Amino acid sequence: MITLYTAPTPNGHKASCTLEALGFDYDVKLVNLIAGDQKKPDFLTINPNGRIPAIVDHDADDFAIFESGAIMVYLAEKAGKLLPTDAKGRSEVMQWLMFQMGGIGPMMGQANVFYRYFPLTIQPAIDRYQNESRRLFEVLDSHLKDREWLTEAYSIADIANWCWVRTHKWSGVSVDGLDNLTRWSEAMIKQPGMSKGIDVPFPMENLLKDEAKAEEFKKNARKLLQK
Repeated sequence: MITLYTAPTPNGHKASCTLEALGFDYDVKLVNLIAGDQKKPDFLTINPNGRIPAIVDHDADDFAIFESGAIMVYLAEKAGKLLPTDAKGRSEVMQWLMFQMGGIGPMMGQANVFYRYFPLTIQPAIDRYQNESRRLFEVLDSHLKDREWLTEAYSIADIANWCWVRTHKWSGVSVDGLDNLTRWSEAMIKQPGMSKGIDVPFPMENLLKDEAKAEEFKKNARKLLQK
């Protein structure tokens, strides 16, 4: 059994979607970021960086893993799925996983901060991060021109990138004209476990479509900038 400590964010969904895709039995523990659960001593023993997601594998002497990418690799290796074992295939998946972790995630994360959460409008910062996110989307779109998935076969690299790309509207990043990316994204939601994984620990889609609830979400998110 695995315990997942998470919140409804793209990084959190990377872990939950991977767990669902691989068919693991797991319990969910909501980490209330607004209340500061991620900074409490009990959680810091699991993740000293005080961030979500994290997992504890109770079948491996309560082994704790933090960092979403590291969680995905651990789970894929444990299941023997979604990550090739040959050096070349593994490297290709890891490259696109790192692409998300070093590019897509940080750039979209900062776009969220300045476009949605920061109390002041700093347009050059908004433009910087939205434009860079769009550039990275174009890299994905070009790469997907003649292929179904990011690598030879569907993998954790697809899951990692999709969990962020699917939130592009919240970041204010357009996907207009990116037909390959759109086709891939539409195929992703049909993959086993994806629709269920993005509803862990609870659904966010309807909440963010409600203007009043979305505004409350943004106000709460601003508090996290100070934590």
